[in-house]
Amino acid sequence: MDGRQGLTAVVGKSTRRLRLTIRGAAIPALLVLGAACSPSQAVSETQVEAESRSGLSSGPLGLAERPGPRRETTGDVPHIQIDAVPNETVDDELRRRVFMLPGVEERESARSLPGAAGLWLDESLELERQEVLGGGREMAHIHPDGSLHVFLPVDLALEVESAKWGELHPWVTREGFWEGVTMVYTPETVEEVDVVMAVLVASYNFIVGADIDAADFS
Repeated sequence: MDGRQGLTAVVGKSTRRLRLTIRGAAIPALLVLGAACSPSQAVSETQVEAESRSGLSSGPLGLAERPGPRRETTGDVPHIQIDAVPNETVDDELRRRVFMLPGVEERESARSLPGAAGLWLDESLELERQEVLGGGREMAHIHPDGSLHVFLPVDLALEVESAKWGELHPWVTREGFWEGVTMVYTPETVEEVDVVMAVLVASYNFIVGADIDAADFS
């Protein structure tokens, strides 16, 4: 993601799935998912490494480990997957399902490079955790290669990284950046779209306070 305007973050909000103290601060626009992320205590690198080593098959979604090596990315901003080989049929299926989610509109991303499709939560939806998104209502975006950036609860973000379905954004340890910002790698099969949708629906439920089931969007 990349931000295009400054933000003053909200303060004093906690979540049900993780306990964080959020400190108010004004933060500038940042490139590639540097926008609109609520300040909170940073996840320590040692915690991230420990969770990655543990193989979180017992995490919130119970994700199986993705086969093969971890996908290659820039590892910095702009945070981009550089070994993606998009499959048109798979990409079409991903986008079809994503924009079936209730109240999710496709808009040009306000947080990514040109060509990314933003998942915008309609103003008719009352968001339970607006502070996670900071400014705006973009809960995720899909890059042209089919990889995504998405706002997740921290425990799920760690599970996604540990199971090799994605990786934490390089700036999650920075002050003022939401610790659950995660890149989800480009799905390569329709079966992998199922996993991506499970992660996206978990993000939707977390932010909106809903209880929808990914299996209903197939």
